Amino acid sequence: MTKKLVIGDVHIANNERKRIYLKASKLYDFTEINIPVEVIRGDEEGPVLFVSAAIHGDEINGVEIIRRLLGREELNNLKGTLIAVPIVNVYGFNSNSRYLPDRRDLNRSFPGSSRGSQASQLANTFMTEIVKKCTHGIDLHTAAVKRSNYPHIRANLKDSETEKMAQAFNSPIILNTPLPHGSLREAAKKIGIPIILFEGGEALTFNEEVIKPGVEGVLSVMASIGMMEKDRQSIPVNKVPTSHSSHWMRAPHSGILLKKVELGERVKRGQLLGVISDPFGRDLHNIKARKAGIIVGAATMPLLNKGEAIFHVAELR
Repeated sequence: MTKKLVIGDVHIANNERKRIYLKASKLYDFTEINIPVEVIRGDEEGPVLFVSAAIHGDEINGVEIIRRLLGREELNNLKGTLIAVPIVNVYGFNSNSRYLPDRRDLNRSFPGSSRGSQASQLANTFMTEIVKKCTHGIDLHTAAVKRSNYPHIRANLKDSETEKMAQAFNSPIILNTPLPHGSLREAAKKIGIPIILFEGGEALTFNEEVIKPGVEGVLSVMASIGMMEKDRQSIPVNKVPTSHSSHWMRAPHSGILLKKVELGERVKRGQLLGVISDPFGRDLHNIKARKAGIIVGAATMPLLNKGEAIFHVAELR
């Protein structure tokens, strides 16, 4: 028996592809704000996967990943349903901002409430109309402003289905991270939906070295959960390296940073990561790795105040 699928009062039948604009709110001048959604439903029943981006409005690599994903021919022969949401935080996307107009972080506002703050109401709409109608999820992110992330997956590996998805994405490394309170990942877990988060690149720019593997990773996950032919899945020869702990190296002193390592580089304990100096190249302060690991995040701005984050190290045993 075919299961009923309705999003925003729009019915999507088997073997249909529809574009939907979910009503989110209105601006001061009563201009409607809508969340763009595209649904592709296969001829056969199967998993229902949502792929979302721009929960933080300035993180646009995921928007491009979804744009390219929707153009792939493999989607013409789906088993199950793909729900693509390229822009969740439409407010932040249109103002080039991570946040909503009330300065709240949408990814700390889930599951939300129909009577809550602006962020809470948007989170509630996304949970009610999209997440609760799915069996799996992939959320796409980039680093915050003035930082860049090496492509990696963040996931709760205590759940076997989530771990399978994380491995199938075939990113360079997986971070087994806790579920932040108010995050989409936490809200999805509470209702039994396995979800992985893909991180990579910088805010407000397109990074090809992130977008291309992002598209392939999503397709690989779709194959692994039975939405397309298994030969489409790029199964890694060895298990993807997993980090169970990470830490940020922070500036011990204000000054100008000269980095000695790159994103994705493996570092040893005690290795020199960078040097901070004054404008004359004097008063040097070395930054050395506390533990061995991989550089998965780094500041892109060389001008630093004491205490600012410089390198995110995913620890490896």
